Amino acid sequence: MNKNRRRPTRPWRRALGLCAAYTATTALAALGWLYSSLPEKVCLEPGQPLQLARFEYIEPLGAWGSQNVASTRAVGTYQATLSLGGILPIKTIRAVVTPRMTVTVCGTPFGVKMFSEGALIVGFSDLSTSSGGTANPAKEAGLHMGDRVICIGDTQTDNNDAVKAALEAAGGHPVTVVYVRDGRQLETTLTPLWDENAGEWRAGMWVRDSSAGVGTLTFVDAENGIFAGLGHSISDGDTGQSIALRSGEIVPCEIIGCTQGAAGSPGELKGKFIGSHAVGSIEINGENGVYGSTRTSFAGQVMEVAFAQEVVEGPAQILTTTRGQTARLYDVEIEKVTDAEQVRNMVIHVTDPALLAETGGIVQGMSGAPIIQNGKLVGAVTHVLVNDPTRGYGIFAESMLENESQFSSE
Repeated sequence: MNKNRRRPTRPWRRALGLCAAYTATTALAALGWLYSSLPEKVCLEPGQPLQLARFEYIEPLGAWGSQNVASTRAVGTYQATLSLGGILPIKTIRAVVTPRMTVTVCGTPFGVKMFSEGALIVGFSDLSTSSGGTANPAKEAGLHMGDRVICIGDTQTDNNDAVKAALEAAGGHPVTVVYVRDGRQLETTLTPLWDENAGEWRAGMWVRDSSAGVGTLTFVDAENGIFAGLGHSISDGDTGQSIALRSGEIVPCEIIGCTQGAAGSPGELKGKFIGSHAVGSIEINGENGVYGSTRTSFAGQVMEVAFAQEVVEGPAQILTTTRGQTARLYDVEIEKVTDAEQVRNMVIHVTDPALLAETGGIVQGMSGAPIIQNGKLVGAVTHVLVNDPTRGYGIFAESMLENESQFSSE
């Protein structure tokens, strides 16, 4: 008889091993999710403890039973390790100790006039040839929708008239075209074609050099003379490309009507510019909004800005204008808050019956509407959910302030 024969594994041992493996895998997955969900950076006032309202079980490493080390730091940037219960380290982040900002919260409409750097291609149109066929010089040169033409031959194409003049100067001869695509500057050669109907040399492309629209002013930093609005960049309606800013200004505006939003069909605030006198110059058309210098004072409520980690799910309000120039508060619910996204930090749900009756929820033109929670500015409305206009996205006010600080330091 073979005494070395392996005994059969007992079923309960196998089950225990599987359970342990499953538990370990689940724990690792949970820790991975937690790591990605925690912020890379937190801002604190001098003397403010490092606490994450959305992660009550997370503490600075070693903070359990001892002083929260981030609470007594002077203004500056420090490293802090977040942990479970002050014991199990999860993630090392930056703790930025800084005075809390106070701004004038607006919620009022403003008109935007922008001129792009270069001529943006927004469409193509084939041209008739002398042989009876059609051709498109721009397409043949490899140009695409959304390309930004900055030079044709020796002519800088800052506007539509410059494009026309450059094509006339080239006549029917090949000419070098310098353009920008996906942030890269490229070159191609284009040969203009004579258009008998128009009586001019053409390239078979439609270009746009400017944009105008209505948005909502989020806040004004009166001390530094800076305004911020929209919460997202201004993009071309045909191409979806963010407009490369050459120059721009904001002008007074009033809301004269509204198209209600419905599932699959975003609504829109209808506004009109009041006069041509600019009240500010646009300096940045960035991912987090439009920013610039003010030329006059703006009405609004002076309010502290919440740090990102202080924003929580629950009741809040948005400040927006649906008629005229006067903003009012409407109730919303912050349903989701995340630090993992760059600009879509919140999902908000409009609950106010008055706003739902008037607009159907969030509509175009509300971008930039301040979001207020616990008496502080926590963010701004950025987008509507196309299939549910009662819901939309918001960006942290802290993120908008960071962009403002970059502008003010230039």
